[in-house]
Amino acid sequence: MQLHILYFARLRDTFGRAEEHLEFSGTTIGALIDLLVARGDDWREALGGGRPFRVARNQAIATVDTVLSEGDEIAIFPPVTGG
Repeated sequence: MQLHILYFARLRDTFGRAEEHLEFSGTTIGALIDLLVARGDDWREALGGGRPFRVARNQAIATVDTVLSEGDEIAIFPPVTGG
């Protein structure tokens, strides 16, 4: 399936891209994160458990068990705080 992935804040800077279209054969957010972590180096450091991040599917917060569908928009971003 084709996914549209958006990266925000420090992740955008770390990965050197704001977005990408990715052909993905898995089924869940967890499997997608595993695929991205397997890219190595910066990807592993940013998404492999060392630093917090959040994921949204079609603008709704998602969990690792969230099932993906063709054409989903996936946003990956650091936690946001405010005052």
